[in-house]
Amino acid sequence: MVMLTSNDIKNGSVVVVDGQLWQVQEFQHVKPGKGGAFVRTKIKNLTSGKTVDKTWNAGAKLEFATVDRSEYQFLYRDGDEFIFMDLTTFDQVMVPASVVGNAANFLLENENAQIAISDGTPLYLELPPSVILEITYTEPGLQGDRSSGGTKPATLETGYEIQVPLFMEEGTKVKVDTRNGEYQGRVTD
Repeated sequence: MVMLTSNDIKNGSVVVVDGQLWQVQEFQHVKPGKGGAFVRTKIKNLTSGKTVDKTWNAGAKLEFATVDRSEYQFLYRDGDEFIFMDLTTFDQVMVPASVVGNAANFLLENENAQIAISDGTPLYLELPPSVILEITYTEPGLQGDRSSGGTKPATLETGYEIQVPLFMEEGTKVKVDTRNGEYQGRVTD
């Protein structure tokens, strides 16, 4: 833990508030015409996932958590634990499903992810903005129906279901946004 001031807040910073770790999602330094400057933030509790707005006076002393972010490779899932390997030290780390969250919908073996760890505890996991996955099941495609803009459900190789255009077929690789799970396009080899 490091003592800094509210002026040192940045997106992604992890601060200790009431004994709990919170990640800064957004921040804004505000200097009104009258009165003292302050920092307005939106912070997310790394345990519960709850997001709240919090304001600090400029220069207020805050406790920042020491967080190590490293590149890890997903190896396999063991019940409610996801096993990752640090790509620099080759150490394995077990990440609970509660920390992985929705990222589990887009994780394949040997995929890389950024994991933030504080005092040996995984805090959160970040995937690239998009991943390429194969469609393992969908209803037969309607060839030639490319202009209607209709969609149909398709199951990806991770088991996650997304909406794709009507002409998509099984075995097609698609690009998927990991933030919202939306189809972004077909990928050709």
